[in-house]
Amino acid sequence: MAKISKKLAQFAADLTYQDLPDTVVDRCKRLVLDTVGIIVCARHDAESTPAMVSAVEKLEMAGGSCAVLGDNKRYTPAAAALLNGTLAHSLDFDDTHAAASLHSSAPILPAALAAAELANTSGQDLIAALVAGYETQIRLSKALGPAEHYRRGFHPTATCGIFGAAAAAGKLLGLDGDGLRNAYGIALSQAAGSLEFLNDGAWTKRSHVGQAAQNGLIAAVLSQEGYKGVERPFEGKAGFFSAYAPNPQPEIALEGLGAIWETLNLAVKPYPSCRYGHAAIDSIVALRNENNIHSDDVTEIRIGMSKTGNMLIGKPEEIRQNPKNVVDGQFSMAFVAAVALREGGLKWDHYEQHLGNPGTLELCRKVHTYLDNEVEDSLPNLAAKACIETGDKSFEMFTPVPKGEPDNFPTDEEFRQKFNGLCEPYLGTMTTQTLADKILDMEQANNVGTILSLSQPA
Repeated sequence: MAKISKKLAQFAADLTYQDLPDTVVDRCKRLVLDTVGIIVCARHDAESTPAMVSAVEKLEMAGGSCAVLGDNKRYTPAAAALLNGTLAHSLDFDDTHAAASLHSSAPILPAALAAAELANTSGQDLIAALVAGYETQIRLSKALGPAEHYRRGFHPTATCGIFGAAAAAGKLLGLDGDGLRNAYGIALSQAAGSLEFLNDGAWTKRSHVGQAAQNGLIAAVLSQEGYKGVERPFEGKAGFFSAYAPNPQPEIALEGLGAIWETLNLAVKPYPSCRYGHAAIDSIVALRNENNIHSDDVTEIRIGMSKTGNMLIGKPEEIRQNPKNVVDGQFSMAFVAAVALREGGLKWDHYEQHLGNPGTLELCRKVHTYLDNEVEDSLPNLAAKACIETGDKSFEMFTPVPKGEPDNFPTDEEFRQKFNGLCEPYLGTMTTQTLADKILDMEQANNVGTILSLSQPA
């Protein structure tokens, strides 16, 4: 485990826009587009947003110099990172990495945007910083062993995300390799994110991602100002690897560093729910459409899942079959399967329409999940099997790669459709189009702030 902290930090510090393959730059810009759209929508439409904004204002963190997307007010840098990070994860519609089992942009982009406004950063510098953050976060999770990290009750999006946020923010603030390593050393004491929300529908999954963005930014600024952090945050005796997983493989964090780009393995979600249910949704929608299946005719739906997927959204069935709120629904295979069968898909508005709906809840109780060895063996592809019984007929489908994964990636038109659907109700058609154009051409921007200003409602 020698010098992993130093090597990861030096890689992030040295990375330049010119080092990046065109494919990585292109992917990064599309991830930004996707996340910005989610933040704008969540600022207005997520049920947890008013309480979070009110708390920030009560703490006198409004009135600063940084933007929250979709908001006309200005906030302090730390508050902007917190709010944008929480909003980015509030719809559970943000990008994912299958092998690392986490979301990347939600904790990393908000920290980078706040730092970019502090430093008057160019679009090219922002792209390089984001890729440095993505590579750091993803590699740390893979080295921990995300399944075991989950079983300890941690959410790697947040626990690993704080280091990705510190990398991106610190790079934009001009930290060198030693400065970034020091920022990681400070961030180590803030790495948190509990999975307890799975048991009661709490909003903390959203906020602990926002806190990862905020605390990563703060760690970078503390390092910039000379505050001393631990020297071996990852490989130390009480460091991240030892404290957060029982059987880490630290060497994985450095495998192919600078040659293999984990950023290209990030996927984009077509549905606002836990990624582990998406392959099953794809199967259900396809079976429904191909066989003209009506929900009233269904007697049972069986979903074959991986061990981790079944733990997160399949079991215990009595809870997953009776969701009480949006978070419950997002993490219920039974609920998203029932909605997909009734609606032919899953949209954000469907939560309001179907939570508490007697017909949907009756169908939820017909959904059963099980551990499927073929699905488990296909990891990290997030596959699933779906079997729909209608009494006299049985329809089954195995989806090896859900829509949105790198091998089944959205088209440019699909990206635009998702972005337009998220932003147009709040920004209007013309501003939404201009904002998308500027994001997809951000390497030409001398100051990222000019792009962020387009996200403010008229």
